[in-house]
Amino acid sequence: MFKSFISFSIILFAFTFCKAQIPKAPEVKEGEGPWEQLIIRGVTLINSTGAPPIGPMDIVVEKNRIIDIINVGAPGVPISASNRPKLKPGGKELNAEGMYLLPGFVDMHGHIGGTEQGTPAEYVFKLWMAHGITTIRDPLCGNGLDWTLDQKKKSEQNLITAPRIKAYTVFGQGSKTPISTAEQARQWVRENAKKGADGIKFFGAAPDVMLAALQENKKLGLRSACHHAQLNVTRWNALNSAYAGLTTMEHWYGLPEAMFENQTVQNYPADYNYSNEQDRFNEAGKLWRQTAKKGSPKWKETIDQMLKLDFTLDPTFVAYEANRDLMRAINLEWHKEYTLPSVWKFYEPSRTAHGSYWHSWGSTQEINWKENFRLWMDFVNEYKNRGGRVTIGTDAAYLYNLYGFNYPREMELLQEAGFHPLEVIRAATLNGAQALGMDSLIGSVEIGKVADFVIVDQNPLEDFKVLYGIGTIRLNEKNEVVRVGGVKYTIKDGIIYDAKKLLADVKKMVADEKAKSGFEIKVPGAF
Repeated sequence: MFKSFISFSIILFAFTFCKAQIPKAPEVKEGEGPWEQLIIRGVTLINSTGAPPIGPMDIVVEKNRIIDIINVGAPGVPISASNRPKLKPGGKELNAEGMYLLPGFVDMHGHIGGTEQGTPAEYVFKLWMAHGITTIRDPLCGNGLDWTLDQKKKSEQNLITAPRIKAYTVFGQGSKTPISTAEQARQWVRENAKKGADGIKFFGAAPDVMLAALQENKKLGLRSACHHAQLNVTRWNALNSAYAGLTTMEHWYGLPEAMFENQTVQNYPADYNYSNEQDRFNEAGKLWRQTAKKGSPKWKETIDQMLKLDFTLDPTFVAYEANRDLMRAINLEWHKEYTLPSVWKFYEPSRTAHGSYWHSWGSTQEINWKENFRLWMDFVNEYKNRGGRVTIGTDAAYLYNLYGFNYPREMELLQEAGFHPLEVIRAATLNGAQALGMDSLIGSVEIGKVADFVIVDQNPLEDFKVLYGIGTIRLNEKNEVVRVGGVKYTIKDGIIYDAKKLLADVKKMVADEKAKSGFEIKVPGAF
């Protein structure tokens, strides 16, 4: 998406994307359905409403809509056929006895990739779908708005194997001149809405420009997201954005600054340079210690104000996890078979590529970031406990995070923050649907909603690792190591996709690319 970090900074002021020539996802129908009637038999339902699991259930779908959800028995007791809905001629039955069904997952921060990372759309889409992700928000439209809208339309028509897409354009994208006045901002927002964008992604701007753009966007009924970059955060933080009408904040930038008590700027060392990403992320790992303490009046007041504004936090913990354990991130077991050579090269230490700032990353930086995570997680968990909306976003493919695989990891990190597993499922589904304004259609398993489901043969509430595409390890009664889990079926719009087949397709893409180039994934710096 960006040739270097320098160009990443420029988008804060005047964004001029060149459309990436990315191969489109093949227009082939790989799933089965939809049918006039689909009955999913005997599943245990884990819904997003806060309700505990219940089953066995038969779920009846007609075309792409849920028309009935029926309890057909009790656990451990054979299901009586007399209690079950009847299959109509030409209908489809899916036997899911012993399995678990959840609403389709929403990724609120899903970049579709680009030429810099060398990721074809098919590669990205299939990794998402293989992990149960049926809806994504592209918070950049880095391949161009027209391209993204084209893929969005094809996904809606189920012409491609892809999640449904919400397209959020970067503020200023396509503008011939830098946006420097409130009127220019309002005009750009109006033009963006006419082009068909679903919302806007901000990085920051002068306060009058941000205020005008957010207010105009809200007036037009569009939604918004913001990564509060340090270049403007001292004069416009996350709370300023919330008051102006921002609907979702990304990551965590702008929150500590909204709660400063004994300072007005981050405690930058004298030799700091924002264009040096080692500086940027090294110092960012110390920022939460500089803000109001947990439970303090300022801390509580900030939460109070954001709750009144119905503000959404999309923390993307997983996007920063490499900062607290780089060796773990480099050696994640799926890289070998599912990470494209171009993506691996993009991850490697570099002074120019965004998110590749491992110039000298050691124990001190990791310890700082572990503490940073603890304080950040405390805030997010308290926000959730007070009734605030928290969603799941992943922000691949940066910092050794791979599309799809990093989604269950984000779930684990929310659990680490203090979320009950059922609260994690709500963040992954209903909360994302609400943040996108789509909760009348998706986000929960309810009559009248679209048939978007994730089906897995293990209980994810016991261990979110069973949602990784490669599953997780267990020791069976014969003292043998086995693999269990991995999403079995992803159902989108009533169409059944074999999740393991989608993952196998990705594995072949990677193997073919390696065979062409002779590339071998190695730890950076290895001989």
